[in-house]
Amino acid sequence: MRLSSMADYAVVTMSAAARHCGTASLVDAAGKKRARVSAGELAEETGLPLPTVHKVVALLGKAGLLRSVRGAGGGLQLARPAAAITLADIVEAVEGPIALTACTEHGKHDCALEGACGVQPHWGVVNQAMRGALAGIPLTELARPKVPA
Repeated sequence: MRLSSMADYAVVTMSAAARHCGTASLVDAAGKKRARVSAGELAEETGLPLPTVHKVVALLGKAGLLRSVRGAGGGLQLARPAAAITLADIVEAVEGPIALTACTEHGKHDCALEGACGVQPHWGVVNQAMRGALAGIPLTELARPKVPA
């Protein structure tokens, strides 16, 4: 399984957002708590083009993972605590339901083996295991800087 570029960008963007505004201990250069981050700051930190960040932010906002606050001091913020957002949530915001095959979705597939396939009834278990593995990785883990070994 390989994530699409947009799903990868969403994970990178959410990780950066969590580092900026996911914990109460973060402070800006003036010593004030950071609760929001701009799309421009996310683009600069991640190296993603600003239009791409805007697209990703729109998908994440629609999925209820990020929210935009207008006005003075506005910007983007996590819609819920970083510990309550998982890798599965982020991937599904961009890709839709996590499934290795489409044959588990009623009416959304065209398979020549349908009706004679002995594996099709088991894909639901496989898909649940894959989603469970991704759901076990919280955003707090993804946002933590990796320490070189």
